Amino acid sequence: MPARKNFDAELADLEALREVSRESARPQLAKALDHRNNFLVAKAAAVALHHRLTELTPELTTAFARFLDSPAKADPQCWAKKELAKTLAAFEYQEPELFLRGMRHVQLEPVWGGSADSAGPLRSICALALVQCREVNNHRVLLHLIPLLADKELPVQVNAARAIEQVGSDASALLLRLRAELGSENPELLSACYSGVLAIEGPSAIAWAAQFLPAANDAAGEAAMAIAQTHTPEAFQVLRNTFTRTSDSWFRPVLLSAIALTRQSEATEWLLELITQDEDGAADAHEAVCRSAPSEATLERLERLGKPCRGN
Repeated sequence: MPARKNFDAELADLEALREVSRESARPQLAKALDHRNNFLVAKAAAVALHHRLTELTPELTTAFARFLDSPAKADPQCWAKKELAKTLAAFEYQEPELFLRGMRHVQLEPVWGGSADSAGPLRSICALALVQCREVNNHRVLLHLIPLLADKELPVQVNAARAIEQVGSDASALLLRLRAELGSENPELLSACYSGVLAIEGPSAIAWAAQFLPAANDAAGEAAMAIAQTHTPEAFQVLRNTFTRTSDSWFRPVLLSAIALTRQSEATEWLLELITQDEDGAADAHEAVCRSAPSEATLERLERLGKPCRGN
């Protein structure tokens, strides 16, 4: 049988194990995790996760260590290591050294014109997994996460910020404040910092997040959405005041969307009044309300105004 056909058959056999009992799948998955082919091992790890086969943890950890040897050759694109780490994280594996190795791993692989690091997603997975390792205290977790805030891969920075939020300590909030204050060309990273601070500190941090609103740029839009997610009267007041002060044609609809997402009755009333008056911003307010999963009562009021949401 040609090699490719044999590989396809093995892959199909592994995928088929999703449909059998976990007891039947276990011995075949244990064998597959010892395979030299990284893609087959990745598939085996995913199916092990599907069946919640925590009994295969020793095989999963052994495979992870094996693919760290000559990694670019043994595991191109980190296919195996990513799925192995993801499965172990879902199993709440408690040995931090494995995740620490994954967080430090850089895997340069040839691409047109040079080389590229394929291990960014692995570092992200392991950073988030480290937080759940109970034997590592918050201080040590943060020490390991801080370097990833300066990772060359922007998605890794974002996931490092999310992991810091999950630590949830006062020091975590201070780190996220600092990273936000330093600024970034990546709005997603700033969003993770704003949301993280607000999640840890609560509404008391709204005034801090509001300082980023006057810029009326992508970062300001992320700050507005993060403030909205506190679902508090204070969030509505800050966003409404910002709306009344800005004339930016891009930022005003963003603020209206954020106001709708506060889920505050006062915010809904204000938006409906804006729609009723049919003045500047009325169309954007209408769209913001319709996109915010409005209540039946709000939908009925829009109907009576002759401005129903499309599809309702």
